[in-house]
Amino acid sequence: MDWQAFAQAMATMARDLLAQESVGATLERITASATELVEGCDAAGILILHGRQVETLAPTDQVVVDSDQLQERLREGPCFDAAHNHLGERVFRIADFTDHTQRWPAYAPPARELGLGSMMGFLLYTDDEDLGALNLYSHRPGAFTQASETVGWLLASHAAVAFSGARTHAQMQQAIATRHTIGEAMGILMGAHHLTEEQAFDVLRRYSQENNIKLRDVARRVCEKGNL
Repeated sequence: MDWQAFAQAMATMARDLLAQESVGATLERITASATELVEGCDAAGILILHGRQVETLAPTDQVVVDSDQLQERLREGPCFDAAHNHLGERVFRIADFTDHTQRWPAYAPPARELGLGSMMGFLLYTDDEDLGALNLYSHRPGAFTQASETVGWLLASHAAVAFSGARTHAQMQQAIATRHTIGEAMGILMGAHHLTEEQAFDVLRRYSQENNIKLRDVARRVCEKGNL
């Protein structure tokens, strides 16, 4: 492998990740980079667990979605384990689906029927949080080498930081937008009912609690309709 060319490609990818304008675009760039940079990788995706439910993000091929759904249904598989971070492991690898049924006996046979030959899963994590798993697939058994795993690990490390940063940025943007909406709603109530700022916020807060509606949605309703 030409490690100098790889280093240049990684640097370009890191800049590209920072340039993306949304979380979704960032994740799509991550999975696309996996198919471009990891030798043997035919498809990639990110698996997120919500309790007992699986969500597939930025899949590059339908087989990624099919594999994730299969693992969700069977409650086992390398991507499932990586996202759960069982036993503190960070990397999971199936070198050959035709010879790897001991650890995931229910998952491996139907995965072969999906056309999968080998795969790797990398936990996406930072010091503060686990974000899910980056999963790489090949149609060929034995497609991933030690070099492939090293490249995948480096990519996952960059991806975790970019994913976390993009999500934090999106949350901040949402918080700012929510604060603006609440402020606008308070102004409407203050003008219509001669309320103080504190009284107007209390009206929004009480309505939110009594009707089990998020405060930002209550504020949006006031902004759209002029009242509650």
